[in-house]
Amino acid sequence: MRTLIEHLDFAFLVDAADTVLRDASMVVEDDRIADIGPAAAIAKRHAGRSFDRTIDGRLHGLVPGFVDSHVHLSETLSRAVFPDNLNTRAWVFHWAKPFYAHITEEDEYWGALLGITEMLRGGTTCFIDMGSQYDPGITVRAMEKTGIRGITGRHAADNPPAELPRGWTPEMAKHHFFPDAATALAELERCVGQYDGALDGRVRCWVNIEGKEPCTLELHVGAVKLAERLGVGTTYHLATSIEEAKVCEGKHGCWPITRIDRAGGLGKNLVIAHGAAVSDDEVQLLARRGTKVAFCPCSSFKLGKGATAIGKYPEMVKAGVTVGLGTDGVSAAGNMNLMRQMLLVAGMFKDARLDPDVFTARQALRAATIDGAKAALWDHEIGSLEVGKKADFILFDLDHVEWTPYHDPLQALVYSASSASIEQTWVNGVPCYSEGRVRGVDEKALHRKARELAAAAVERAGLHREDVATTTTLYDSGN
Repeated sequence: MRTLIEHLDFAFLVDAADTVLRDASMVVEDDRIADIGPAAAIAKRHAGRSFDRTIDGRLHGLVPGFVDSHVHLSETLSRAVFPDNLNTRAWVFHWAKPFYAHITEEDEYWGALLGITEMLRGGTTCFIDMGSQYDPGITVRAMEKTGIRGITGRHAADNPPAELPRGWTPEMAKHHFFPDAATALAELERCVGQYDGALDGRVRCWVNIEGKEPCTLELHVGAVKLAERLGVGTTYHLATSIEEAKVCEGKHGCWPITRIDRAGGLGKNLVIAHGAAVSDDEVQLLARRGTKVAFCPCSSFKLGKGATAIGKYPEMVKAGVTVGLGTDGVSAAGNMNLMRQMLLVAGMFKDARLDPDVFTARQALRAATIDGAKAALWDHEIGSLEVGKKADFILFDLDHVEWTPYHDPLQALVYSASSASIEQTWVNGVPCYSEGRVRGVDEKALHRKARELAAAAVERAGLHREDVATTTTLYDSGN
């Protein structure tokens, strides 16, 4: 299948030079970009050649597909359930864990499918999912139906609390926590062997663990070592809040990233989710180790993680640390929309540092595209619009009020536009979202099913009650 998209108003290549083309054309052959450049040059190079499909790109803009560097698809049925007066630890231990304890494999499938439809509507073409509570195949089935690209895994931990808090169940603890690190790693290796490379390569399976206190130091280090041996990546939560950092310092005499590094647990194949509580020395440590960071602005705002107060994300970028953008999931952030994350990250540090040149719109776009692809260890194929790369891209409708008028397309993209002006989202050379519909999904039926399952799960978990705890001391002492 040969497709020509011609006379685009602009195309952001997000290559090494951050090239922006005006009056651009792109040729797609099957699943890859065969050519891209000024419209006149493309017309000359391809004169006399036929195309199976020609798209008029006038009043349209072209952007690489967004890469969500951190998301929880298994949480999608919990939208607007958790209140906004929780810090990270209370959110996890008294709200998220009870929710996980009461969702079924069916809930997880429909939630993943719902989350993927939201991502495709928002221009996300690839994601790093923290993983299924049961089996990665659940997420893979949802990916198969929609055509999206992504990374998933089997959620794993090995350090349960001595007593299960309210809302946790023995059944959840049994499938959520493995008896030890070796058992957890053996199961994660099985999952990688079964699912990595599925759906003609659109699926990658990683050695993902929860991270932080629910995981032993052995599991943190072992996940990185196993992923390295298998040739894949790993991701886990770490340094997610100042509260976590203080607890770690009280127990171990140092902050979380330093503790993991002293055990040999940082590596180039690791994506740290959040990384909010990081010292200046640890910024340099991350840069030396080549460890990536997934920053989730909406989640930080809702949970008060301290990104603008203590966060070192601009310093990370300056030091050469790869920082991708993540949405975290609908319960923590409220949405799976990377355009919102771009807007926030392009403004929050300007305001906090009283410096308008901090974390620019250009850096925000890179964080949502090529740097996300680097975090996913997939930047040789996705994240920018370059010849030979996969045809993962977004077409914006520039006749939308959000783009009327505009001069600088970068300023308009980051500060003016939203997902409302996305007309098409392509993955692997296929339009997965177009004409207002997500490919392969009856969205109205999906919405009805999601509402039904979510209401039942929330009631089973007891999260509809008024007396659910909003503070916690779980894991504050002990190992």
